[in-house]
Amino acid sequence: MITKRIIPCLDVKDGRVVKGTNFKGLSDVSSPVELAKLYSDSGADELVFYDITASSEGRAIFTDILAEAARNVFIPLTVGGGINTVADFDRVLKCGADKVSVNSGAIRNPSLIEEAAKLYGDQCVVISADIKRVDGGFRVFAKGGREDTGMEAISWIKRCVDMGAGEVVVNSIDTDGVKGGFDIELLKLVTEAVRVPVIASGGAGCCEHFVELFREIPDIDAGLAASIFHFGTVKIDELKAHLRANGINVRI
Repeated sequence: MITKRIIPCLDVKDGRVVKGTNFKGLSDVSSPVELAKLYSDSGADELVFYDITASSEGRAIFTDILAEAARNVFIPLTVGGGINTVADFDRVLKCGADKVSVNSGAIRNPSLIEEAAKLYGDQCVVISADIKRVDGGFRVFAKGGREDTGMEAISWIKRCVDMGAGEVVVNSIDTDGVKGGFDIELLKLVTEAVRVPVIASGGAGCCEHFVELFREIPDIDAGLAASIFHFGTVKIDELKAHLRANGINVRI
């Protein structure tokens, strides 16, 4: 049985971790380096860092915070935000990232995925898709959920995987921060469409939502969350104990 991963997500703006609802109404949470170390020590399997305004502001991703975090944690780091060229991949990898997440940069230039996969390997390239229901379908959004691309989500994700993305993070804008559970309908469609690891993001509000995720979609690889971990609603070690008690294989 595949071990399921639990991944805290740190959305960083102006050097601080922030959190909102449906990608809006951001509020300050904590220092990204302090939180990263806390989660590493608490049993998180990986960490995801997003510089959430780098793309919309047209600037490079933070590297000083990333480098400091990488020195203080000893679990894999995925980093995204403002990744537009293979030089951006190179820069964050040299700062300590293990994987690089690309979203708006791939929408503007899909060949970036193929170029990066050839240089650094498929396992290093993560496609992060911000998805929202529009007119009865699923659409891809860019620039931190601010811009509707008009692209159908599942076909876009399949295209990215075909070009070399080795992992997919599915960010449901509809469920983000609502704490009503993961977007099972959307996640089922993605896991049925691709044969690479898929990470569910958006909607977790309690331990049972993770149980539901892994039971409803046995092929899903990981559950990602932010606010429930940031504000202490759910502690990672307690979540993993609960999952194991419910027959779900996790690393303790």
